[in-house]
Amino acid sequence: MMCTCKVFVRCFISKSKLLLNGCGTQCHVQTSRGFGTWNKLRTEGCVIKSTVESAPSTALQKSTDSSAINFFQKTFSRSASTTDIAQIYKQDESVQLLYRKLVEGSRAALARCITLVESKHPTKKTQADAILMGVLEYIHSKQSHSTASTLSFRIGLSGPPGAGKSTFIEAFGKFLTDKGHKVAVLAVDPSSSTSGGSLLGDKTRMPQLSVDENAYIRPSPSGGTLGGVTRTTNEAILLFEGAGYDIIIVETMGVGQSEFVVADMVDMFCLLIPPAGGDELQGIKKGIVEVADVVVVNKSDGDLVAAARRIQAEYISALKYMRHRSHTWTPQVTRISSVTKEGIPELWANMIDFREKMTESRELTKKREEQHKIWMWNHIKDNILDLFRSHPSVRRKVPELEYQVAKGVITPGLAADLLMKEFIKEDIIS
Repeated sequence: MMCTCKVFVRCFISKSKLLLNGCGTQCHVQTSRGFGTWNKLRTEGCVIKSTVESAPSTALQKSTDSSAINFFQKTFSRSASTTDIAQIYKQDESVQLLYRKLVEGSRAALARCITLVESKHPTKKTQADAILMGVLEYIHSKQSHSTASTLSFRIGLSGPPGAGKSTFIEAFGKFLTDKGHKVAVLAVDPSSSTSGGSLLGDKTRMPQLSVDENAYIRPSPSGGTLGGVTRTTNEAILLFEGAGYDIIIVETMGVGQSEFVVADMVDMFCLLIPPAGGDELQGIKKGIVEVADVVVVNKSDGDLVAAARRIQAEYISALKYMRHRSHTWTPQVTRISSVTKEGIPELWANMIDFREKMTESRELTKKREEQHKIWMWNHIKDNILDLFRSHPSVRRKVPELEYQVAKGVITPGLAADLLMKEFIKEDIIS
């Protein structure tokens, strides 16, 4: 029998009054308007109907920028799914202020938002999620009124130590800002394996770009991850876009043959190599070359011009043996000099050509969609590992099993299996 009790519930987000047909103590109510006090109700088979009586929202009357906050409000009323985020939105005025300042283009607000994203503190992570959801909605709204398929162009930059990545970004970034672009740089520095700290010295190699009003450089520690790209890198890119930066450069630290995770979060992957970077066979061996959309031979000036020309020819030959990842783009090999600026305009022309071709074929849109899926699973993997390590039964067993593995009593694989059984067993029992 359908429950005919009626209960009024007020929404946390829209302040709308909801008239719910259902028993207030037995029914679980969830509507497309959002979530509120009804999350305490229980489901016991009642048929539920709901109607919404709109009421003026007073949650954000103190805001001076109602248009920007409206994006934030719509996001939570439609997309949010946790009570924590709702409470943050309702109570934490600093989150609302940060969001408003971010979309206005405040550099200080951008820095604080990235710090929140990088934090591992539960409360700060919730605040970061709240801001990110608002930014995502804000970007979608702007994009719906734009003819471009994407509002920004994401460029990944990688290469061996000493290739001149920071010097190249300084020259390339100034070239772009002079053309009217807003450039954001996420520069990753290696973290110490002993102390865990980072020098964060890349910014000191960009003295002109770091004081440019149309550029923003964010040094970031690698945290021990391969290539320095972490789960927060992708979220920092989203914040850059929300702040109005249309060219985003992600620079990784010096890499080897397999640390090219950055290719899964950018539109175009650029591999920077120095002259005398190996012969043709070495170019084929490097796995990182397979994902490069453009190979840039840097330091093509002075006595190194001849060597740069030779390595350019060898890499052009090497790329012929590799399967192309795109049906519309053939990887290019070009020479530049970050000192004399020679070759930089031609490199930018190649990048524009890449973006136009990938946009016309819709490969760029599909590429971003696939990247979002990849990073969803990367987040899941990281969260599951954190959950596994913090599990009470696992933590109790770890010291003993680590000792047995160290002494050669059992194999590492067997120890891992035993820990997994402890982890799964308790979950099944509970």
